[in-house]
Amino acid sequence: MAGRGDTGRLTPEAVPDLFVGLFVLVLGLLCLWQAWAIPVTPIYAQVGPKFVPYLVGMLVVAVGGGLTAAALRGGWSRDLEEVQEAPPVNWRALGLLGVGLLANLVLIDSLGFVFAATAQFVLVAAAFGSRHPLRDLGIGVAVTLGAYLAFDKLLGVNIGAGILEGIL
Repeated sequence: MAGRGDTGRLTPEAVPDLFVGLFVLVLGLLCLWQAWAIPVTPIYAQVGPKFVPYLVGMLVVAVGGGLTAAALRGGWSRDLEEVQEAPPVNWRALGLLGVGLLANLVLIDSLGFVFAATAQFVLVAAAFGSRHPLRDLGIGVAVTLGAYLAFDKLLGVNIGAGILEGIL
């Protein structure tokens, strides 16, 4: 295809594609590593708990390998209309998303799921342009409390009450 850059070498325009391909490849390898770490008991005769994680990991590795190979041949994204017409990166929104993920990681052990996920919800809503933090806080509390109660009471899965232990 003319103008596509399929020259068999990495072009500067294909560097972001290479990062995406390598990132997906690393995610797939991480999935395979974690699948390998799943303990197996003799209860499972044929298909055990590792089958689906291994399958997903192999598929993600294959996609990551394909994306990396395409990037090394000149890239795949620059001809996409969405990429050509994309606005500049919104660093504020990207930063708020990152802070939301970090807040969840930092707060979940000490405060519990409801507080950690609510903080993440408010920050992600702000990243998507919401200008109503109190409304987002109310919605976040309702959604995360509902999710916690569904997991804890209906499914019997403890996802961490934190400081709400004993109250809920």
